Amino acid sequence: MNMKSRYRLFLRRKSVYYAFDNTTKTFTSLKTKDKTEAARLLMALNEAGQQPAMNLSLARVYLRHSDPMISVRTWQHVLDEIIGIKSGPTQVRWKSAARDKAFDLIRHRILIETQAEHLLAVLRAGKVSTNAFLRKIHNFALDMNWLPAMVIPRRQWPAIHYKEKRAITFEEHQKILAAEVNPERKILYQLCWHLGASQGDIASLKGEDVDWTNSTVSFVRKKTSVPVLVHLGGEALNLFKDLPAEGVLLPYLSGVRAGDRATEFKSRCRQLGIEGVTLHSYRYAWAERAKTVGYPERFAQEALGHNSKAVHRAYAKRALMKIPSLEDYEQRAADKSEGP
Repeated sequence: MNMKSRYRLFLRRKSVYYAFDNTTKTFTSLKTKDKTEAARLLMALNEAGQQPAMNLSLARVYLRHSDPMISVRTWQHVLDEIIGIKSGPTQVRWKSAARDKAFDLIRHRILIETQAEHLLAVLRAGKVSTNAFLRKIHNFALDMNWLPAMVIPRRQWPAIHYKEKRAITFEEHQKILAAEVNPERKILYQLCWHLGASQGDIASLKGEDVDWTNSTVSFVRKKTSVPVLVHLGGEALNLFKDLPAEGVLLPYLSGVRAGDRATEFKSRCRQLGIEGVTLHSYRYAWAERAKTVGYPERFAQEALGHNSKAVHRAYAKRALMKIPSLEDYEQRAADKSEGP
């Protein structure tokens, strides 16, 4: 005896054919007015429900015909391809991310054999950065048509919750300078305080970047490739007077990894009992100082970058509106209605 079909054909308004689900009692549009095509689609729906294993095998056969690598491409392959198209500090970050032990759970798994449970297991085993990078890896595979569909729907990804970062205070900055014995690192921290630029941009500054006639320093922001021109105050300008007029200003620090510079700073802070700050905290401090003294937001955006979280956070307070009491408004309305 034949198994009763789950779906049956139904003709609805505008002569469009629908599939009626006998189990859920719902309609699904087949998006066609052609009865022959609709019957073919309906047959596919019924076969998919009756023979899921066979249909998966058939799907793989079709996919292999269009992409010979589909049956062997793994998540490690995706990581390798992403790293290959990146360069500079971004490539370094991706290489570091690829070593995340949480990715070992899917590293050698075939893409088309990946279920949502596999990616969720990676998220549970990983950190905040795991969530951020796994999203990018997943979306890259989708964009390259290496995945036939999303493994986890966009709205179902767990939210990313970063730890709140704070600005470094002037007192903390002074303590760090007093304890730092390495002249290059001391200069780096001072320039971070005055310019608000990233540690990588400051470590790469050259003597030729300083315009003594106009008291400015110019550089190209590494992260965005956007040129920046900053006017220097007297204190900041004096820092450059003790540095080489040509070539890299901080030859040692310009040659080490950003992570090494960050580690040295963290070690110094730990020694001094300063917690909750990183080198990036200098950008937050610069933005907050700028907001406090009424520095125009457009200038802060040019200095730190239009997408800088430091600028958005520091200047967001301007957008806060003090909402009046509803009770006060009700009392005013009552007073007006009573009138003289």
